[in-house]
Amino acid sequence: MPDKPLTIATYAAGASLAAITLIYVFGPTFFLDEDISGKKKGAVGLVNAANDCFINSILQVLAGLPDLRVYLIRETHRRNLDGQSVYDVGLDALEGEKSNISPEKLEGLQKGMVTSALKEILDSLNERPLHRKTISPQPFIRVLERAFRTHVSRQQQDAQEFLQVVMERLCDEYHAGAKARERAMKKGLAVSVADTASGRQEIAAQFGVELADAPGEGTEVEADDAENAAARVEEGFPLEGQIESQIECLTCGFKPKPSVSTFVTLTLNVPQQSSTSLNACFDGMFKVEHIDDFKCEYCRLQHAIDFKAKQLSRAPPSDSELLHSDIDKLRQALAQDPESPPEGVELPDSKLAPRCRIARHMRISSFPKVLAVHLSRSVFAFGSMGTKNMAKVAFPETLPLGSILDQRKYRLLGTIMHKGNHHSGHYESFRRQVQPVPFSTPHSFGAGGVYSMQHSPNPSVGQSPRISTSNLTTDSGRSPTLHSPSINSLSSQSSQPQPSPAPTPKSRDENSLQAPPSKPKSLKSLKEKASGANGKRKLKSKQSSNRWWRISDDKIKESKTADVLSMQKEVYLLFYELEKQ
Repeated sequence: MPDKPLTIATYAAGASLAAITLIYVFGPTFFLDEDISGKKKGAVGLVNAANDCFINSILQVLAGLPDLRVYLIRETHRRNLDGQSVYDVGLDALEGEKSNISPEKLEGLQKGMVTSALKEILDSLNERPLHRKTISPQPFIRVLERAFRTHVSRQQQDAQEFLQVVMERLCDEYHAGAKARERAMKKGLAVSVADTASGRQEIAAQFGVELADAPGEGTEVEADDAENAAARVEEGFPLEGQIESQIECLTCGFKPKPSVSTFVTLTLNVPQQSSTSLNACFDGMFKVEHIDDFKCEYCRLQHAIDFKAKQLSRAPPSDSELLHSDIDKLRQALAQDPESPPEGVELPDSKLAPRCRIARHMRISSFPKVLAVHLSRSVFAFGSMGTKNMAKVAFPETLPLGSILDQRKYRLLGTIMHKGNHHSGHYESFRRQVQPVPFSTPHSFGAGGVYSMQHSPNPSVGQSPRISTSNLTTDSGRSPTLHSPSINSLSSQSSQPQPSPAPTPKSRDENSLQAPPSKPKSLKSLKEKASGANGKRKLKSKQSSNRWWRISDDKIKESKTADVLSMQKEVYLLFYELEKQ
């Protein structure tokens, strides 16, 4: 018979091994069954190897722009589905380009090499690690250097210049790819239309929402429908907008055709004062500006008619017929298109043309999905080096733009702050937590998924929270349709044997309604309970949208909206997302 102490030691070792096994196997389920929405989520940081804060801050903010990420997913999947033959560079592609461009550069634009590289690093930055994690921006930087055939310097570069270079490159790749698809459709090659099935699947996995299938999406079009499909397929680059500039002559009232220019970032000058606001900076850009000594085309043609009329009064009969013909042509051009002088008519010297006063104003004619605003704080004086404008700029969380009849509203998603002077300093970024809650891994711990309506069947230290089904119903009594994977998995059942569930609040309400008539549950109390539950959901949603990450290279901590809006002295770049109407 073995000794009693040896038996006790054997039992103790077995119990310890069993406890370790339980923690190792069932520990993750216990933590997942807890209230995950109340736990802090981390973000992936970026290594600052050589003054890379201007690169890291831009990448972190871009990672928090859902519209940009959806665009990158769509473009990448579209190019992969179309194949290399659609985006290969041929003679027709080179002839169609107005500027002289090398075949290598055009091929990089059509295949979207920077678009693919940016998608990869933004996907990595949107992981939700359980522990602290940092990655390097070097793979993306190497793709940029290969695309521009140059070396990215690290000598205190400007974050706005880096953003401008990257966004212009992405915009050029989008337009080059659209032209390549249009040429392929005219040749009879089949190309993808709008969202692909793989693209919708990745968008659903990344953002927790499923896109509705639009008519014609996920299909291919042939050359017969090329012209109609080309206009229907392309949705545009999300940061690309258009500004329309209109001038008016204050002498004759003539308005020439407005000039339209595209932009990917808007630069606003910060006035040299102690404090100002973002709206005041926009007013400085879009206010009516008066310009003197401008030569109006209408006034110039009118001056030419008067000049010819004076010549006609003194001209001999041999020249009168030619002058009459010139005057008739000038009057016809004045009535039809003053900006196009008639051919064959000699106009007076431009130095003799009258100088007028004009009014110029600008407006945003095409609003981008993502508005990037650059606050220019550089101050240059003659004979001295540039300095930094330290004025406080108050910026809102919701930004209205446009006229009263055509107004758009933008929501703040990210900012970049600069601390230091005009020649040196450090960049930090604030990024709103816009990812769906809760964050989950793509793996399931059971057939019912990691988030289940029933509590975990595995033993745990604490009691699992219960979710009231009364909060999941609408006022009409029907459950709303939710497309989030985490919510869909709530209705799934686990393959493992489940214990009898505890009575939910709904079942208790039903039992109370079946109680004796002496204590009925009034309809008013039920409405008050429902309104209280809805209020809690709204408060929880507001709290989740109030969370931000403050990121300085590899250092990350949580912040609130009030902390972001208080950085008025350091704000340098603002990123707003267009609210869906």
